Amino acid sequence: MRKLCHAEIQKIKPSVSEVKKKKRNPIYAVIDNVRSLYNVGAIFRTSDAVLLKKLYLCGITGFPPRKEISKTALGAEETVPWEHYDDSLEVIKKLKKNGVKIAAVELTDENIRYDKAEYKFPVCFVFGHEVEGISDDVIQFVDFAVYLPMSGRANSLNVATCYGIIMYEALKKIKK
Repeated sequence: MRKLCHAEIQKIKPSVSEVKKKKRNPIYAVIDNVRSLYNVGAIFRTSDAVLLKKLYLCGITGFPPRKEISKTALGAEETVPWEHYDDSLEVIKKLKKNGVKIAAVELTDENIRYDKAEYKFPVCFVFGHEVEGISDDVIQFVDFAVYLPMSGRANSLNVATCYGIIMYEALKKIKK
């Protein structure tokens, strides 16, 4: 076995235009008031990896072009369909009207463990502020909430790490 060099990897990867033409998975994401531009960049990379249908960057969440986003996105901001909205409720209401189920990734009194939830597609996952989480106004409009179990003292994982776990679980459920 031999590790592929960067040039070899680039030869087997699709071009930006080829990725833009691919059929996207029926998964959406709303990123609401996430402060860290590096987290946003990592979210773009994961969104590219799972062929996310659309990424909505809302509230104070930064959006391209920003060098901090590009640094961690590594070009994914060019392949992932995205929009910025000042108000995430506007996006959520629009998606619900179009038959998209809305799932908060949040600790609530009625949440379901992420890997036990039965997702109906299309689905949109809402991720909130790194400390404050998702606002109460948004929680009122979601169809259900999922959480990642935490065995230690921390309440949650970093938002970009959590995003990756949730997205790959949803992708796994699509593939079944």
